[in-house]
Amino acid sequence: MTVQELLDGAGVTFASSPEALHLAVRGVAYHSGQAAPGVLFFAFGGSRVDGARFANDAIAGGAVAVVYDAPPAARTDHPYVVVAHGRRALAAAAKRFYNAPDEAIDIIAFTGTNGKSTGSMLADGIFQHAGYKTSLINTIGYHVCGVPREAVNTTPESLDVFRIAAETRDGGGRFLSMEISSHALALGRVEGLRVAAAVFTNLTRDHLDFHLTMEAYGAAKARLFGTDFSPRFAILNADDPFSASIKIASATRRVTYGIQAGADLRAINIESGFFGLRFEMEGHGRMTSTLVGDINVYNILAAAAACHAAGLTWEQIAAGVAAFPGVPGRFERVDAGQDFLVVVDYAHTDAAITNVIRVARQLLNGEGRVLTLFGCGGDRDRSKRPLMGMAAAKDSDFVVLTSDNPRSEEPLAIINDAVAGARRFDTPLLVEADREKAIFAIIGEARRGDIVLLAGKGHENYQVIGEKKVNFSDKEVALRAIGARGGK
Repeated sequence: MTVQELLDGAGVTFASSPEALHLAVRGVAYHSGQAAPGVLFFAFGGSRVDGARFANDAIAGGAVAVVYDAPPAARTDHPYVVVAHGRRALAAAAKRFYNAPDEAIDIIAFTGTNGKSTGSMLADGIFQHAGYKTSLINTIGYHVCGVPREAVNTTPESLDVFRIAAETRDGGGRFLSMEISSHALALGRVEGLRVAAAVFTNLTRDHLDFHLTMEAYGAAKARLFGTDFSPRFAILNADDPFSASIKIASATRRVTYGIQAGADLRAINIESGFFGLRFEMEGHGRMTSTLVGDINVYNILAAAAACHAAGLTWEQIAAGVAAFPGVPGRFERVDAGQDFLVVVDYAHTDAAITNVIRVARQLLNGEGRVLTLFGCGGDRDRSKRPLMGMAAAKDSDFVVLTSDNPRSEEPLAIINDAVAGARRFDTPLLVEADREKAIFAIIGEARRGDIVLLAGKGHENYQVIGEKKVNFSDKEVALRAIGARGGK
């Protein structure tokens, strides 16, 4: 395959020479460390570093030519082409290079603020329980036909997506369940991807450091359902107001889910407790799950609707949900025999904190206290920090403010932004920037029958402090803290 064949329709605006377009290509890469003889290297701008800086390294590694999304600033002797949009060109090239694997398997894509990880993992579990070979791309981890891969981003670059789709196809897989983030949609990481079912979970405030406005954030999510992707099915949360504004492609079938009247797939007669969930899918049978809290009713409905759209029966879906063991870091219990409940959860927005506290309140049923620990990420949207503080203090009985991933910011400065919101309520508040000490403190405060919520990190086993990524697990620290007080 030549450069010209690979980039056909990808918006080539300039070539360093006619010969550059006829070079033979044996591979595609966007990271100079992956360059090898015969590779076409894409050098587009990243979030921190301009990929064009690594073009010479890629050529030295054997790349036949470089694709830029802007003319190179300095004179260069290597063959190159310029395209209008680097990531969209990469997506087109990746799809062509891997012979359109997305058209040979069914891709189930989840987007929204909260619930993407749980929904995608649920769908993957349901498909596997029904006997299918599957792959998964989400925040918690990737697997390709059952073989684990490290998760780099919630949604990786298009080259990685199409490669995983190709490996799924070639490995006999039928389904690829994945999260598609607003960043991926805005940056063009998933351009040209054929989606069987696109699922919208909900829209609440998040990522405004990148999108700047809620309108732009919502518009990025909504792209997945329009003519750019034209999924066969649009699975929409009927109880989220944003769903009504999503314009779907004319050939796409709309399916709604929810708890309120009017949804196509509706949960009724919901029972929720420490045991998990039991409810009826109106007209489609009974559902049981070990997942806890009403928020997981929505996650189950979303996954169920997507799996049914993909061809599974309601009986297969109910059996898959019942067998699903849970999601790491999503209301995950930490049990060392103590007489109070400790929960690790990924909640890192004000809406997510409100939801996880509401679940805790439902479980307590008026008995015991809710103690909440959280922090806010550094180098991210500062405006949500006081909102997170308000959410935690409004509904908790005790709050500990600590660090999350401070990155390049001073931890106490981040905490002070959240304190401004928390101080609007009289809830007792402890500030401890050291997350390990903070976890020991909140578990030391717990009494019999309380629920301790460790929010923000969830499944993550690290903290980003400055430029360093250090080992850190809320679950492991919590187990040590429980042990330090004798398990009680």
